[in-house]
Amino acid sequence: MTEHKKLAEAAIAGSDARLEILLVGMNGDLRGKQLPLEAEKKVWSGSVRLPSSTQSLDVWGDDNDDITGLSLSVGDPDGACIPDARSLAPMPWAPPGSKQVLATMHEFDGTASFMDPRAILASVLERYAERGLTPVVATELEFYVIEDNWRETGKPTPPASLTYKGIPNGFQLYDMSAVDALDGYLQTVRAYCRAQELPADATTAEFGPGQFEINLLHRPDALAAADDCIYLKRIVEQAARKHGLKSTCMAKPYADQAGSGLHVHASIVDRQGRNILDADGNDPVRLKSVCAGMLNTTRDAQLVFAPFANSYRRFQPGSFAPVDLTWGYGHRGTAIRIPDKDGPAARVEHRVAGADANPYLLLAAILGGMLLGLDEDLDPGPVTEPGAEPVDARRLTHDFLTAVEEFSASPFIADVFGEKYRKLYGDTKRKEAITFLRTVSDFDYQTYLARF
Repeated sequence: MTEHKKLAEAAIAGSDARLEILLVGMNGDLRGKQLPLEAEKKVWSGSVRLPSSTQSLDVWGDDNDDITGLSLSVGDPDGACIPDARSLAPMPWAPPGSKQVLATMHEFDGTASFMDPRAILASVLERYAERGLTPVVATELEFYVIEDNWRETGKPTPPASLTYKGIPNGFQLYDMSAVDALDGYLQTVRAYCRAQELPADATTAEFGPGQFEINLLHRPDALAAADDCIYLKRIVEQAARKHGLKSTCMAKPYADQAGSGLHVHASIVDRQGRNILDADGNDPVRLKSVCAGMLNTTRDAQLVFAPFANSYRRFQPGSFAPVDLTWGYGHRGTAIRIPDKDGPAARVEHRVAGADANPYLLLAAILGGMLLGLDEDLDPGPVTEPGAEPVDARRLTHDFLTAVEEFSASPFIADVFGEKYRKLYGDTKRKEAITFLRTVSDFDYQTYLARF
């Protein structure tokens, strides 16, 4: 074969390579455009356009122009998709040479769209930078792997390798046999993480059948940490497809099994790289104040931590999902946990959010609450000890619509997210909550139809 023919065949073989430019939507969903690789210059020149309303879509993909006025009411104008070169990564599940990059929606005057979750988080990080501070953040993502017959059955089913006659083999927490049973899938996840240079660390089996947790290493860049998390969600889904399975970050896919959380570890360093939360063997006054800032704003931001109707099924008494606004040292039943109070590893762990949370909005809310604890001396109240009932603790709400109303009335939310986004997000979620309240389920019929 001549060299010319080899080059021609190589070009044909690589002709399916693509570049995907991705925007993060309100619900943490990825939307964007797929371009042939030879059109890459369009991406880097900032000439890729999408309607601005792309980032106002609800969970069903409706632009809700009747309540937002952001679509046809104003002509459904375009915005500019400005890529972040730091997020450029290969797509190992796609044809060789394929790449993806995250973008931020901008208006044509150069300002970031008020609807863009990446821009919202970036604005919070600017407040830290003004103080000479840098948040250091890591996420822990829990998710389920299920059989790929959910469209036919209408419900999730655990992987066959983890069941006997369709019944799960009991709780699988830290069970290496559960890891081994899905070793092929988990190896693919790890391979995809390596290909994208994602800082994935430990993988553990969690309580539920087919439930796993993957830890991402700390980043001194919260925007990059959120990018890591959104990419990990895509990786676990793409790897599942390769193995004839499906992954889900639904907060509570099984009524009688553990929910899936998205825990966040955070510390703060100054310009000299010193952890300002380090108590150095003393009373962790600043750590406790930061905890108080988060606890005082959790109800305001619960709609971000639990953004869907299903999210509220995760908050169950006696589970590892918190129901009270509490804090503790090494206590995994509290909303805010202090794993370490001394040394470079001094940090807080936020345990409220479900795996279905948008990581950018999640980090914006957490870091916004921490700022309050840096700017003021706040008291988180009595520490919650293992085995002891919380003392005078407020509770999280178990009601989707209540969370909507508290979010929509919050000055804290208006300050961190902007008044326009508070209204957009609150109005959109209110419609979603009311839709669920109006929907009569099979369980309603099962319970009431034969009795009344």
